Amino acid sequence: MTIVSTRRMLLAAGAALMMMTGLPSIAQAQETLRFSAVFSQQDIRAEMMKRFSDELGEDFKYQGYYGASLFRQGTELVALQRGNLEMGNIAPQDIAEQLPEWSILTSAYLFRDANHLVTFFQSEEGEKMKQLAEEKLKIRVLGPTYFGARHVGLRTDKKISTPADLAGIRLRMPGGDAWQFLGQSLGANPTPVAYAETYTALQTGAIDGQDNPLPNVQNMKFYEVMKQIVQTSHLVGFDVLTISSLTWEKLTPEQQQRLQGAADTAIAWSNEQHVSNEAALIEEFRGQGLDIYEPDLEAFRTHAQKFYLDSSMAESWPEGLLEKINAL
Repeated sequence: MTIVSTRRMLLAAGAALMMMTGLPSIAQAQETLRFSAVFSQQDIRAEMMKRFSDELGEDFKYQGYYGASLFRQGTELVALQRGNLEMGNIAPQDIAEQLPEWSILTSAYLFRDANHLVTFFQSEEGEKMKQLAEEKLKIRVLGPTYFGARHVGLRTDKKISTPADLAGIRLRMPGGDAWQFLGQSLGANPTPVAYAETYTALQTGAIDGQDNPLPNVQNMKFYEVMKQIVQTSHLVGFDVLTISSLTWEKLTPEQQQRLQGAADTAIAWSNEQHVSNEAALIEEFRGQGLDIYEPDLEAFRTHAQKFYLDSSMAESWPEGLLEKINAL
């Protein structure tokens, strides 16, 4: 047997082996995207991420981890920065812990509704804030994921009309200075409790209440251990869909464009679902026996905004940004 024929046999055997294993060449070049979020598999945003992954193409391998099953709440940002995670659903409050300029986006009664939120992030000022996060924190913000206006839900039947009525109320808030400050701005006594532990804390009386958007109340069944929902609408609830700069910079321009497009489409669908869902949930919760009403919203708005503006937190806000957001 000649050297040439031997070489041909080896090449043929190699080709046959590739056919037998059924591994396309593109699979070897797949970019793995591990995504971590605190929300549950039943959340609208879990479906959002499924839609996102379906649009990515075969050169991406999406792996979703929900219910804080991969990283606990509040640790996802650091995991992105260390290269231990590719994508996350990050709370702006977590970003503000490292980037004080972002604390303005966590303040009470800043955005009017979901449309105002999206309009800001698409504006020139919104682009500046996203660019600041990319430069300082090495993350790329793909867009805001709206999940409903936050309201106060209580296990007691005490009537709440003004911030003074929340004095002494142990209100569950996520950990972190920005979240605790938000609770204080409402007049409550904020108590840090993990999201997954909130139901039990309400049930046992370890806390008097929690603040979450209505879809979260439904997903986590908080309504089972609450007596009322006070529609304070104190915060347009949103996180930001984020990808590590380490991962983003490895992608080709075409892949970056495709990934951003998939994110835009999925986020828009999710935002619409949440807006339409909120109105229906009010009637559903009333059917569950909950008392649902609006307090004196102007009293809450005035109290909260003064609380922020008089604090040292406002000193880090970009000059003129509050007025620009209000003008949008």
